[in-house]
Amino acid sequence: MRYIPTPWREHYVRNTVKAKGCALCEALRSGDERKSGILYRGTHHFIILNRYPYTTGHLMIAPYRHTAAFERSSPAATAEMGELLKSTLRILRAHYRPQGFNAGMNLGRSAGAGVAEHYHLHVIPRWTGDANFLPLVSGTKVVTEDLETTFDRLEPLFEKERKRLADRTRLKKNTTPSR
Repeated sequence: MRYIPTPWREHYVRNTVKAKGCALCEALRSGDERKSGILYRGTHHFIILNRYPYTTGHLMIAPYRHTAAFERSSPAATAEMGELLKSTLRILRAHYRPQGFNAGMNLGRSAGAGVAEHYHLHVIPRWTGDANFLPLVSGTKVVTEDLETTFDRLEPLFEKERKRLADRTRLKKNTTPSR
């Protein structure tokens, strides 16, 4: 049997049961975008690297508000999440060229949510053959890029997207007819 070291998972494995607080809220409070993996801040949501990704480029879109109830989100918040999903897909598609995506939410602990008290949308790039026998046989996943590299590659793209969306909003405000 071969062993593939994944030292970055040690903190999670050792602390998953005794974790107190919310990892997403802690990331927001850290003040260090790079260390916390926050790539983008919108009006209602932020985009963050998944610290324990299924594949390279696995991101999450989460609200600033600490809530498990997606259905109670405002129409503006849900609309923004949809726009951020489109932006995320566009950026990941252009940079990593995946052959598909999984996008979804695990709402509640019984649905598989690791952070059940703070809803978030997973966006996972997928490639044919990226799921192999290792997770089944050895409980091991191989991710081809470390989180620092992923952050360095994606952060400038999300900054460019932030500027694009700001320009689009500004143009929309300037072309809206007065009443």
